[in-house]
Amino acid sequence: VDVFQAWCGPCKPVVNLFQKIRNEVGSNLLHFAVAEVDSIDALEKYSGQCEPVFLFYTGGELVAVVRGADAPLLQKTILKQL
Repeated sequence: VDVFQAWCGPCKPVVNLFQKIRNEVGSNLLHFAVAEVDSIDALEKYSGQCEPVFLFYTGGELVAVVRGADAPLLQKTILKQL
């Protein structure tokens, strides 16, 4: 989940990375979503941050968090979680 605030928007460059990985591993294993902090009370703790935050869930449980648009770290985290 790409967690963002309305004033800076979702991290668009990372969408391409997720699509590339999703094509490589299969569409049933990886799902990408965006969520606006100000619209979801449960994400309030991520409010006021100027860098994107990526939350990784498996079976409804938060399993990893990556702060910032670090493409190599995001790819490593995605592949590790898969």
